[in-house]
Amino acid sequence: MKQKEVKVKNVVFANDRPLAYIAGPCVIESERGYAAEARELKKTFAALKTPFVLKASFDKANRTSHKSYRGMDMETALDFLKDLKNRLDVPLLVDVHEPAQAARVAEAADILQIPAFMCRQTDLLFACADTGRAVNVKKGQFLSPWEAENIVKKLESRGAKSIMLTERGSSFGYGNLVVDMRSLEIMKEFGYPVIFDCTHSVQKPGGLGTATGGDRRFILPLAKAAAALKIAGLFFEAHPNPAKALSDGPNSLKLSSVKSLVAALNRVDRLALEISGLTFK
Repeated sequence: MKQKEVKVKNVVFANDRPLAYIAGPCVIESERGYAAEARELKKTFAALKTPFVLKASFDKANRTSHKSYRGMDMETALDFLKDLKNRLDVPLLVDVHEPAQAARVAEAADILQIPAFMCRQTDLLFACADTGRAVNVKKGQFLSPWEAENIVKKLESRGAKSIMLTERGSSFGYGNLVVDMRSLEIMKEFGYPVIFDCTHSVQKPGGLGTATGGDRRFILPLAKAAAALKIAGLFFEAHPNPAKALSDGPNSLKLSSVKSLVAALNRVDRLALEISGLTFK
């Protein structure tokens, strides 16, 4: 199937184009801290001459415990993000958890992202499609790759054309995830850009009892494997000090490691582009 492109400002996501990236902290912990992290990411990607979209979450609605830090007020966060995006001149992706949030989030964000646990919520998919913004859907940990085609059809039924699907691992028993690399190839058959989330894929759901654990040792190996399959992009969360992060610290990349990770993945991607025409049946 002919591969479609999703273009957001100066960033193009396509399975037959060089890798683009989606990166940022798991959640806005403070305006000052998030702005500093965003500036550092922009500087890093600019130095590598690599396109990226800044990722933001004002609320983590699926935390393990009700006592966990969730985020900040939506209105305050969106006003802040809109201003920051304009000052940094970077495209912005923001999570949406409820249909009523979609139109408001679209005022600030260039891409609306539907979290994995919400990927089958028809009204949420419809609301995001109706904004006319690009929509990135995280494939649920409970969903097979071929079932993700139903997500695409729901969005298409509302006129959405800029659709992306993100693989973030599948449930493997209790408290563990595995990545079936076949899912990337299967989802590419739907014709839309496929993204690999290399940090959520190393989570250990509920692994800390009242919080999610993770093992960041496997971020690079899994990301290299995904890049070798020639996909549209890589998604990851990064934090200056993951050990002190208020959300997803165990599976977050250290901010100082971003440059070396992206440089390595870009090299893999260039090789993958060279051999992308090979098929064996």
